[in-house]
Amino acid sequence: MTKRVAAIDCGTNSIRLLIADVHPRTGRTEDVVREMRIVRLGEGVDATGRLAPAALERTFAACLEYQDLIERHSGGTPIPLRFVATSATRDAENRREFVEGVKGILGVEPYVATGDEEARFSFTGATSELPHDRHQAPYLVIDIGGGSTEFVLGDAERGVIAARSVDMGCVRMYERHLKTAGVATEAQVKAARADIEKLIDRAAEAVPLDEARTLVGLAGTVTTLGAVALDLDEYDSERIHLSHIPLGRVRDITTRLLGLTPDERKAIPVIHPGRADVIGAGALVLLAIMERVAPSLAAPEVVVSERDILDGIAASIA
Repeated sequence: MTKRVAAIDCGTNSIRLLIADVHPRTGRTEDVVREMRIVRLGEGVDATGRLAPAALERTFAACLEYQDLIERHSGGTPIPLRFVATSATRDAENRREFVEGVKGILGVEPYVATGDEEARFSFTGATSELPHDRHQAPYLVIDIGGGSTEFVLGDAERGVIAARSVDMGCVRMYERHLKTAGVATEAQVKAARADIEKLIDRAAEAVPLDEARTLVGLAGTVTTLGAVALDLDEYDSERIHLSHIPLGRVRDITTRLLGLTPDERKAIPVIHPGRADVIGAGALVLLAIMERVAPSLAAPEVVVSERDILDGIAASIA
């Protein structure tokens, strides 16, 4: 018997809702509703340490939409809801304002996950549908968010072996190094890459990256790059899920995206307008990670997963 639950993942760039029927014994989820809004909650947090009023307003508006969806799909009986907030709210001085606002709308207090908890949710979600007979373990799961990236090494038998979250996300790297009205300069890209390399080193202090045999990537940066790699005319989650992107293809796409203006990226149909400014920074993060771990992988590629932290949160409720 399945259990209907609702999970919300509120990150630096987006807020996402999953209403799902979960199999309590296996943790497998069957989607009822899966929604995403780009609200850029973490806009400016890296520089100011505070959540901006406009960012809070956008986030609360999305919460109101989600509350309506949860009520409509509850069947007249309240369903369990877990709201997990990640990188931006961990960093913000005024996160209590965010917590009280969400609680007033949805009736639950956001749980501000630690980086390690976020990593474990991501691993559970990302590997739930991975065909283990076709992918060699250990798996390195990378969740490239807006403000942070989670590195999780594990396998089907032992689960999570090691995990580390570092402050390296597409929004954070864009705001630090690539924020420009036009095309990123060579100097900007070089500075971003140096920062990313240092943060990968920090992740490697806790996670033995050279033991990974399969690289699994998830969240909006990776799935968007998956759509670009497949040359899709429109976003198709079924085709993207469990697709494989070779390292060379990621390198070519990264070079292409960094050579375009945000408006030119918006013209690519599978890139959400809310990601157009930061997708180049996210691609640079993925490329640097792939180049670091490629020597140990069974194949120099990333497996793209549409199952992610949301599925892990939903499974944790059931």
